Amino acid sequence: MTETLAAALFGFFATGYFVLGGADIGTGMMLPFLGRDGAERRQVVAAIVPFFLADEVWLVATAGLLIGAFPALEAELFSGLYPLIVVLVAAWIIRDVGLWARDRAWPAACDVAVTVGSWTVAGAWAWILAGLLTGVTDGVAGGAAVALLGAVVVALFALHGLSFAGLRLTGRPHERARALAGPVGDRATFALTAVVLAAAPLAAGARLEFAGAAADDATLRLLVPAVCAVLPLLLAGQAMTWWVFRHRVATPAGAP
Repeated sequence: MTETLAAALFGFFATGYFVLGGADIGTGMMLPFLGRDGAERRQVVAAIVPFFLADEVWLVATAGLLIGAFPALEAELFSGLYPLIVVLVAAWIIRDVGLWARDRAWPAACDVAVTVGSWTVAGAWAWILAGLLTGVTDGVAGGAAVALLGAVVVALFALHGLSFAGLRLTGRPHERARALAGPVGDRATFALTAVVLAAAPLAAGARLEFAGAAADDATLRLLVPAVCAVLPLLLAGQAMTWWVFRHRVATPAGAP
């Protein structure tokens, strides 16, 4: 029972990261399309900044639960996917530095860092998920099926980012996001892309062998209740972030 609950929590955190973190990753991917000048690009970055750190907490929780509750599975995945994980972490750092530093120095260079970092993060996740979906858990997968699935996941990230931009932006950046994300409405489009993107990690997780990979009962009996106790705080913090920053971001006049 405790092992099943740990696996359910792992899936919940992973799904939460891809839905929430995928929104700011996808928006960063589309930064040059959404923002055609310095002021518009600053508007797009301003739409991401209040959320990206809170979204990354879900990834930290996912990794922590994997390491603590399923150490054998973690060892298999991390050793086999090590090259992709290195690329993922490096791109993650580059993107976050671009988001942090844009208002301080070299906005053009930071915009490049955000865009390239976001595309690389999305590509690394797409490759990892595509490999898991094809049943490869102990190495970096290849082949036409992996390439096709990876391209679909990358496109999902981009479309999810556009739908998030449709919720957050105003003016021409908002019009550009709507032009590609679709005419069904900002909230409906975001909900649709969230559901589709959430299906990717759930489908990949269904291919993993959790049975026999769990930690001992004593560890799970300590870890799972602790995670359950912290979960309401995480949800409350996420809800508060979305409520406080629920208003759309306008273009800063004269911004670089």
